[in-house]
Amino acid sequence: MAGAGPGLAKDIITGGILPSQAIERLIAGGAIALDRPAAPDQIQPASLDLRLGTVVHRVRASFLPGPGRTVAERLEELTLHSIDLTPGAVLETGCVYIAPLMERLALPDDVAAATNPKSSTGRLDVFTRVIADGVRSFDAVPAGYRGPLFAEISPRTFPVLVRAGSRLSQLRLRRGEARLTDAELLDLQASARLVDDDAADVNGGVAVTVDLTGDAASLVGWRAKRHTGVVDVDRPGAHDVADFWEPIRAGRSGLVLDPGQFYILASREAVQVPPDHAAEMVPFDPLVGEFRVHYAGFFDPGFGHAEARGAGARAVLEVRSHEVPFILEHGQTVGRLVYERMLERPTTLYGELATSNYQGQKLKLSKHFRAP
Repeated sequence: MAGAGPGLAKDIITGGILPSQAIERLIAGGAIALDRPAAPDQIQPASLDLRLGTVVHRVRASFLPGPGRTVAERLEELTLHSIDLTPGAVLETGCVYIAPLMERLALPDDVAAATNPKSSTGRLDVFTRVIADGVRSFDAVPAGYRGPLFAEISPRTFPVLVRAGSRLSQLRLRRGEARLTDAELLDLQASARLVDDDAADVNGGVAVTVDLTGDAASLVGWRAKRHTGVVDVDRPGAHDVADFWEPIRAGRSGLVLDPGQFYILASREAVQVPPDHAAEMVPFDPLVGEFRVHYAGFFDPGFGHAEARGAGARAVLEVRSHEVPFILEHGQTVGRLVYERMLERPTTLYGELATSNYQGQKLKLSKHFRAP
């Protein structure tokens, strides 16, 4: 098949997201090159974790290389100093860093890639984007791209300890048109109940709203503390919640978002991703409110699904207000879930992996914090 490229099965002919077994074939065929052998849990059902290389550069400002220019060329102009990540290093809040990744691409001509922060990265408020040579936008790698990948990292709330091999981002590969239309979404909602709402709002995706009623203890979210210690991104369960977060209880008139504060909230709806699909959270119309929700982005096949030991799972929302205080109301729409077809059903679903930290989740902080 023309343009199939190395490592891609010839029987995959329709548009969709590449599953784990296709990612493995791309690695075996050289379309994804690794500086180090893949970690045992690096390949997810519909994505590949990306690992930091052995050095990170602190730069003056964020940038895009633009057509005809490489990231390495821009780094020569903008680097303030470079840090060896082999022993580990602390990345400070308010600074911008660029790290070469251990993964390089030689994509087939009909396969493109998109990247997003991992769920745990987003819940730490670490602003992370991936850059490729010659691109005009972050987190987008064009079909047929051949070259290195770089991570831009800017901790916003907590300083973080990272090292060579730390995983902050993940990559998803797609061929052709994978996104479901609204009509297809309505059919899938009727048959698979993507969200537990009989009156689900489907318009450019399935609407997701915020829950501000809370659990039995009226806990609705967490507000990040300022001037905390360091979070080690490679040490799950190593940090006390009380050292980094303060609880938010349900109130009578919504939640007032303070400018510059970072919040962890949860969706009102329980979400399911059927095994033959993947999903991504996209922002709701920014004109409806003076706040921004940072999404980790990807939902793997099986997330919240009964076949993968799930029974619906809440979408966790990373929220930051803009320049003025804003009252967020219970049930307010904050994002939309866009569903995409898989090219094949993954051999392993989310929820069947030891790294499925958020299967069946309700309101939940990142895996780095011990249960309060």
